[in-house]
Amino acid sequence: MINKKNIIYKEYINNKYKKKLTSKFTKILNKIKNEIDFKKNTFHVLSHKFNYSFKVNDLTRFKKYKDIVIIGMGGSILGTEAIYECFKFKIKKNIFFLNDLNVSKILNLQKKIILKKTLFLIVSKSGSTIETLTNLISLKILSKNSKNIILISEKKNNILYSLARRYNLMHIEHKNYIGGRYSVLSDVGLIPSILFGLNINKLRSNIKKPLTHKDSKFLRESTINLSNLLLQNKITNLVFLNYCPVLEKFLYWCQQLIAESLGKKGKGFFPVVSNVPKDHHSLLQLYLDGPKDKFFYIFSLEDKSKIRLKGKSLPDKISYLKNKSFDAIKSAQIDAVKKTLKKNKIPFREFKIKKLNEQIIGELFSYFILETAITGQLVGINPFDQPAVEQVKTFTKNILK
Repeated sequence: MINKKNIIYKEYINNKYKKKLTSKFTKILNKIKNEIDFKKNTFHVLSHKFNYSFKVNDLTRFKKYKDIVIIGMGGSILGTEAIYECFKFKIKKNIFFLNDLNVSKILNLQKKIILKKTLFLIVSKSGSTIETLTNLISLKILSKNSKNIILISEKKNNILYSLARRYNLMHIEHKNYIGGRYSVLSDVGLIPSILFGLNINKLRSNIKKPLTHKDSKFLRESTINLSNLLLQNKITNLVFLNYCPVLEKFLYWCQQLIAESLGKKGKGFFPVVSNVPKDHHSLLQLYLDGPKDKFFYIFSLEDKSKIRLKGKSLPDKISYLKNKSFDAIKSAQIDAVKKTLKKNKIPFREFKIKKLNEQIIGELFSYFILETAITGQLVGINPFDQPAVEQVKTFTKNILK
């Protein structure tokens, strides 16, 4: 269960925009609902009629591997990292992520694994991502008929697909109508989840919940408010106050989703992942008393910790900590921050998770996909492209040639 709440004060909302945005939202939502099960677009990934590009039985032979190396960049790997971080306590395998260009990481990895006894999962929608190819080539694992390599890319003329054909490697198609940052609930996130031993049916069971009547009200309120803020260009920073350590990677997934989808045409939010209460002692002063250009997201998870502070001789000045659990102390800090934000009329949102499981993380992925994509459409931004990034990729290739 996720308790969601928006606290935005009237001075942040332009009523001229609100009416137009409300009407536009209804049209967009109806279009999504009418097309989600039939039309092959980004939102189809949230349909229960979505067809995988693989058969679960085809992955059975890969489950024997205890060491798994996953190679990718951005949306090709961030969602998988988020899933792993949430459930690594029950994943009985050694998982390694190569998600940047880091020679030390490559060298350390080679010391920890035996290449022939390790499964390699390489993911790139375009099949030509420079960093992904660099890491793949550096490991020197390509050989004819290798049984420990899975490649995921679009099924067209690209490097990964060509390598799959040349070396007779297992290749799984990345749907061309799903962008990398929206792909976590497709084959891209589902295949590693299966290899982790997770239940992908549970992972996808709640993904249409944000479109149901009660939850769609929150979706409407949220996208209209975010669009209003974008159009005014006064709130430029989204600060994720993360009181739940296992959600850190999920929030980095959110960061990319929001930044790449909405950062266009001079508009956009700068999403910042702030781990708290640690950052109370470094950034909170700026957050509360600095420029009023921030919208705070508070993420927390109910934690019934059995660890309590016990001590017969606690000084009177800290006796209030006696028998308190970590959860109680953290909850007090969250309540104090919310009271301060309200007192100073600083806008914030709250996502309070009662229990984190596959259904809930799937619902969170789905919610932010919908919220981000709809917000982009409301303000006249294409939330599915990334023109500036493509320009950098082109320049990089030209310099290397």
